[in-house]
Amino acid sequence: MQGLPIVDPEIATGEAAQLFTATHKALGVIPNLAKVMANNLAVLKGYLGVVGTLGAEGALSADLLERIALLVAQENKSDYCLSVHSFRGTKVVGLTVVEAARARRGEAGDPWVAAVLALATAVVRERGAVSDDQLAMARHAGLSDGQIVEVIAHVALNVFTNYLTKVARVDIDWPLVRHTD
Repeated sequence: MQGLPIVDPEIATGEAAQLFTATHKALGVIPNLAKVMANNLAVLKGYLGVVGTLGAEGALSADLLERIALLVAQENKSDYCLSVHSFRGTKVVGLTVVEAARARRGEAGDPWVAAVLALATAVVRERGAVSDDQLAMARHAGLSDGQIVEVIAHVALNVFTNYLTKVARVDIDWPLVRHTD
């Protein structure tokens, strides 16, 4: 079955062209995911805005964001997002292949990073219904309330992209990583 169409950046005009330029400037490429999001410019604009603001002003490091993205993509069986974040995690932010693989399982050697991933795992698996004990463990590990909110925001953003790539049947334009690997 055909998914959603991609918008061709070569023929885009107006706001779509501006958003594609901004995407290219931020990422160095215009991924197929952005081309699908461009079916609704408010979605693409909003996504770029939230991701840009959280990346620039958020408290969580880039490598931690990639670990959360890998975990959520694995949980949701999103090969597109696993491919993107495996590439970004290992080639852009410096995770080792082993660290990336462990993140997919919600594991990390650093106790604080492990606590973040445990919270993210609970959020995605329980669809936000995190228990009092899970929340207490996150706080006990040193996560501030602001960091907890930010972890939830990143889980939600990644769930959105995981679901969109699956519904749209987006062609993977990154080195392929499968959830079954």
